[in-house]
Amino acid sequence: MTFSCQITVTRLLLVPVFAVLAVYYANSIVQGDPNEVFRWWAVGVFTVAALSDFFDGYIARNFNQHSRLGEVLDPIADKALVLTAIITLSVVQWGDDWSIPIWFTVLVIARDIIIVGGAMILQFVNHKVHIDPHWTGKACTFFLLVTLGWVMLKIIPISPLYPTCVTAVFVVLSGHFYIREGIRQLQEQGHAEPKS
Repeated sequence: MTFSCQITVTRLLLVPVFAVLAVYYANSIVQGDPNEVFRWWAVGVFTVAALSDFFDGYIARNFNQHSRLGEVLDPIADKALVLTAIITLSVVQWGDDWSIPIWFTVLVIARDIIIVGGAMILQFVNHKVHIDPHWTGKACTFFLLVTLGWVMLKIIPISPLYPTCVTAVFVVLSGHFYIREGIRQLQEQGHAEPKS
């Protein structure tokens, strides 16, 4: 296993560690004695895991460490980290009204299910899937991280609902792009037309 893959696996292993620390912090709030140590450890673990995505990609690109395993594990690790953080921070309270709204979590999960389902359909019908990253997807990822940071850091005393609504716009836009691109690829191969 390449060093790049080992970093990716480490990111996967950090996901449940973050979730446990986040829940412990939420429980300390419920008990009336917020333990900020748990929150800062959760923030630290999430930050290390998020930064590891940059480092494993950098190492893979610049030190000839591309591998099929890495290509499969990297997006899984990324999705696992972000979705776990979103789900965890929507079901536990990090303070009064200081969580991610459930509707937003449902929106993000629905978008990912549609994208993964579409990729599976393209693979089954076209026997290939190739969709280049789009700026809406990159913006969506950026704003997802901003929203998560807003909730976890609790530095700005403004409800997380505001960055969540901005992020929701990019979730919808990026989902729309990937759906449109998938349909275009099906039409190019003639699979969206009636059989003669």
